[in-house]
Amino acid sequence: MKKSYKIDVDCANCANKMEQAAKNTAGVKDAVVNFMALKMNVEFEDGVDPKAVMKDVLNNCKKVEDDCEIFL
Repeated sequence: MKKSYKIDVDCANCANKMEQAAKNTAGVKDAVVNFMALKMNVEFEDGVDPKAVMKDVLNNCKKVEDDCEIFL
């Protein structure tokens, strides 16, 4: 399953950090952050709850970029 989320991030480097943090989250098959569009596209592994996984993604992103936001 793929979903798109609106994000708020200040710079392209920060967006790259968010993408890597999302990719390293359990339950995420792949993640792509588009800094210009302020969107994060996430592909989830089969059988996971996207809402629960996205909470983990947000927590992981906050660890590498504390002023970022993902609008769930």
